[in-house]
Amino acid sequence: MAVAQAFVELRIPAAHSLKDRRMVVRSIKDRLRQRFNVSVAELDEVVLWQSATLGIVSISGSRDYLRGEMALVEQSLTRMADELGAVVEDCWWQFLDADEASKDTP
Repeated sequence: MAVAQAFVELRIPAAHSLKDRRMVVRSIKDRLRQRFNVSVAELDEVVLWQSATLGIVSISGSRDYLRGEMALVEQSLTRMADELGAVVEDCWWQFLDADEASKDTP
């Protein structure tokens, strides 16, 4: 079993309040969950209205499937952000091997 995790840094220049920021972040999170069946969470504290960091995780028995899914997630995320007046500043992902991670847990 393999786990892929992605980290996304967003800049939201159109946000002029916390409410604007929340609308963009919530919309992106909901759309990604619905379309790809991935787990999405906001990772940073709300310090600036015009930035956000998201974490995205997916699990599968196939690394090849996850590699393709993460590429599609990144493409869709960029398109969604553009539609909502945001910009993907940085996006990176990596594999975590669930078997190795479970060995570290007591």
